[in-house]
Amino acid sequence: MKPAPFTHHLPGTVDEAASLLAAHAGEDARILAGGQSLVPTMAFRLARPAHLIDVNRVSDLGTVAVGEDAIGIGALARHGDFHRPVEDGPLGALLSAVVRHIGHYPIRMRGTFCGSLAHADPASEWCLVAATLDARLTARSAGGEREIAAGSFFEWAMVTALAEDELLLRADLPRLAADARWGFCEFARRAGDFALAMALAVYRVEEGAIVEPRVGVGGVEACPRRIPEGEAVLAGRAPGPALFREAGAAVADAVDAVSDVHASALYRGELAGVMVERALADAAR
Repeated sequence: MKPAPFTHHLPGTVDEAASLLAAHAGEDARILAGGQSLVPTMAFRLARPAHLIDVNRVSDLGTVAVGEDAIGIGALARHGDFHRPVEDGPLGALLSAVVRHIGHYPIRMRGTFCGSLAHADPASEWCLVAATLDARLTARSAGGEREIAAGSFFEWAMVTALAEDELLLRADLPRLAADARWGFCEFARRAGDFALAMALAVYRVEEGAIVEPRVGVGGVEACPRRIPEGEAVLAGRAPGPALFREAGAAVADAVDAVSDVHASALYRGELAGVMVERALADAAR
């Protein structure tokens, strides 16, 4: 199929892009960055934006800036930018490992980090990373900028806190401590498919006990999120297989898993627990 008719805009600056969004608010105007999610939905006419605002000529949006406390990821930073670690610490290694689970190589060369967040697919790896690490997201409109915590950004499947006149300008991921351990695990039927469940675990170990645990799951509920019940099991205890199984079981009990043609809610919930257990074991390697 072919997309419904639309007007293509090619702004050269962020201000121009924001002005175009403001001018066409209410007409289902969409930002085009990588287009790896938007273009297929337009081809099937599941999305019919009247105005497509293509930001690919706004060159300063493509930066990945490594700061002292965070990594700032611009709206045009591609998945492929993370194939090699963007910093020498654990966050750079984490991003480099996670990105290889995203689609296939051609998709990673075109799709964008912020585009994945704005699309808000529950099975998006980057959405899980943002939610688990408490990323700070900067939205831009003609009226200025505002910061949104990742925990408030994802409202439902494919629904975010972005207003219709806002574009996602940047995502800031807090850098991890040098001694932080991390693990990631996902299950998909085939390589490149959307995951039925995935988990990200991050923690530190002090005097033999886990401190600052973060456990997040994606692809299980309508939105990716941290699971405090799993984190509470881990805090202050020595890492090990038995503890990781206990934390996984706590997560399986805590999630409100969704059911669809790919998996039942019961299966997804149990799978979430297994993914958490494996992610924790991966972090302990």
